[in-house]
Formats: sequence, structure tokens, C-alpha cells
Amino acid sequence: MKILKLLAVMVLALTISAFTINTEGNGYKIGDIATDFSLENIDGNMVSLSDFKTAKGFIVVFTCNTCPYAVAYEDRVEALNKKYADKGYPVIAIMPNNTNVKPGDNMEAMKARAKAKGFTFPYLMDKGQKIYPQYGATKTPHIYILEKTKKGNEVKYIGAIDDNYKDASLVNEKYVENAVDALLEGNEIKVKETRAIGCSIKV
Repeated sequence: MKILKLLAVMVLALTISAFTINTEGNGYKIGDIATDFSLENIDGNMVSLSDFKTAKGFIVVFTCNTCPYAVAYEDRVEALNKKYADKGYPVIAIMPNNTNVKPGDNMEAMKARAKAKGFTFPYLMDKGQKIYPQYGATKTPHIYILEKTKKGNEVKYIGAIDDNYKDASLVNEKYVENAVDALLEGNEIKVKETRAIGCSIKV
């Protein structure tokens, strides 16, 4: 019985650590300044962070059409944009996959998905896969919260959206919401890094 209890505790600890520890080595770290980009949106226009003159920061989401984890989070990403865009933190979604490997993530598929789901945020293609390595993104979805500062767009949070990709109703920790709320209130973000849970980015 004691062994079973110990095993249960160990499984719980591992589950928690899967979200709360970030072991990625490359790309941006907390406090780094993210460089701007110019990527094609589903409407054919090129989009840069500098286009958002009144934004206080950004919720940058590396995501795609074909990953079950990304699909599971689509409604929550849309909800984030509806909650925070007007408060100064719009969602900027970027599709990082190689479309030769994943044709279901090509621009036409992105357009169709955005229309079907009613996305209200930009959905950009990282053509040539030049941007996601700068960030250090490895999964879809992978989140980077940026805050506009005098130095530039400072990285304030990296990781997962929340702690339950399977069921939004069972989420205990809303990492992204907590982080953005803290920034809006001028408070320190309590959890600045978590491990992104999702599919590997296809190169």
C-alpha cells in the first residue's frame, strides 16, 4: 500500500513538473528582447509587431492546424484574444511547420481553418522557418508573452497556455492569463516559464 501511495505521489510530481519546468536550451530567455518580424497573414498582408501601435505587448502563439494539442487549444487561444486584445495584449499566431512535411498546414489550409473557427487574431506563416528558431519554440502550441518596453519587446513568459490540454474545464493554473493579468496590474509574474506541451515543430 505504501509503495502504491509513493508511486501515485511520484506520478503526480512528474505530471506537475512536465508543465512547470522548461528545459529548452536555445532561443529567447526571460528578459530578452524579441526582434520584430514581417510574416504573411491569411489575408495576404504582411504583419509585424510594430504594426500594433497601441499594444502594450503581445501573446505570441506558435501553433498549427494538424497537431491535436494545437487543435485542443484553438478555442482557448481565441478566448485569450477576445479577453486581452482590447486591453493591449493581442494574440499573434504563427504557423511554424514545414508545409512540405505537413501539407495540412499550408496557407490555404490555414485560411480554411481560420474561417471555420472564426479566428479574430492574425494567423501568420513562418515561411522559410526563420522566426520560430529565434524564439526557441519547439512545440505547437508554444507561447511567448512580450511586453513593450523602452528597450523593445521584452520576453516575460514562455511555455504552456495552462496545465490541462485535455479539458479546459479541469484547468487549475491558467499560466498565460495569470501572466498577462500580472503585467496589466503592474505586478511580478509568479510563474514565468513552463514546459510547452504539444507536437514537435516539423522541419
